[in-house]
Amino acid sequence: MAGKVAEKRKALRENLIVLAERQITQNGLSSLRARDLAKEAGCATGAIYNVFDDLTDLILTVNARTFHRLAADVTAALDKAPDVALDQLVAMGLSYHQFAKSDYNAWRAIFDVERDPSTPPPDWYLQELAHLFGIIDGPLSIALPDMDPMERQLFTRTLFTSVHGIVMLGLDDTSAAVQSDAIETMIKLLLTHAVRPLS
Repeated sequence: MAGKVAEKRKALRENLIVLAERQITQNGLSSLRARDLAKEAGCATGAIYNVFDDLTDLILTVNARTFHRLAADVTAALDKAPDVALDQLVAMGLSYHQFAKSDYNAWRAIFDVERDPSTPPPDWYLQELAHLFGIIDGPLSIALPDMDPMERQLFTRTLFTSVHGIVMLGLDDTSAAVQSDAIETMIKLLLTHAVRPLS
């Protein structure tokens, strides 16, 4: 009996993740509501909280999957790029832009989720983020073999947040700071001037 209950909980959890991911991807994070999600899943609203701590926990689970897909795209771009640090970084930056552009709602959900600032994200969520930073760090570790590892980690985050800012503003229809047709040029300019003197 206990085994069947566990299987049902697991099936419900997986179904909720799929449904929430689809809702976020199609209509954005703000459209996700527990009552509507439960209705679509064929369960009581309270059943959601039997398999997730709260709705934020479910959103973070979906976001971790988005991180995983993003990391796969960035890795594929890295694998196709020439064996030159600058070229690899540019390829990854452009891949980041393309992912955000093609899967905008899921990408925005990563950064738009409301979370209690006093509660740290789950370890598995931080691991997905660390994995993405690790991919970026690869070319930098070759270009900057003598840089202190902690300093290089900070530089990795600096480049990521800079590229992210360009992409975020460029894809935001209400912002005039970055024109959408200039995003890729700005990414190339940023990474070229940030890394070329170091590579």
